[in-house]
Amino acid sequence: MRDDFKSGCPINLKLEVLGDRWSLLIIRDMMFANRRHYRELLAGSEEGISSNILAARVRMLTERGIITKVDDPTHKQKAIYSLTEQGIELVPVLAQLGAWGVRYLAVTEELRVRAELLARGGPAMWNAFMNELRERHLDAPVSRKKRGGLSVTEQLEAAYQAALGQRGT
Repeated sequence: MRDDFKSGCPINLKLEVLGDRWSLLIIRDMMFANRRHYRELLAGSEEGISSNILAARVRMLTERGIITKVDDPTHKQKAIYSLTEQGIELVPVLAQLGAWGVRYLAVTEELRVRAELLARGGPAMWNAFMNELRERHLDAPVSRKKRGGLSVTEQLEAAYQAALGQRGT
């Protein structure tokens, strides 16, 4: 255990590694919205993260091994952020947080659907989604079983788009 942690409690340690709510929201956006560039994370933040907070959290998540940063070969001034295996393995945690939020908090319909879909899909869906994330973020060749002909990513996006469409009518 590192000396700078307050205790050896696994919950405390994870909170100290992840930091505040912004860190989880950055991870969420990388997972579910495939935001991989700084500008995408900044402009796409529903919660309105400021650029200085985003820069600090991205740096901290990189230092702690949750995400990586590499130069974007298509643009000299851009970087591509990717989830590491540690970051990908947060899928069940975020799925459970989302399910809890749907049960006990007033969430919007369009943001509810993904959490409900992941909760219904359970560990089998979470594992399939983690495999998709490994393929996308770690360039790992992964065999996937699709449910109903769609990947988990496609199912989550379709549910979100359908909820947006219902809201607009």
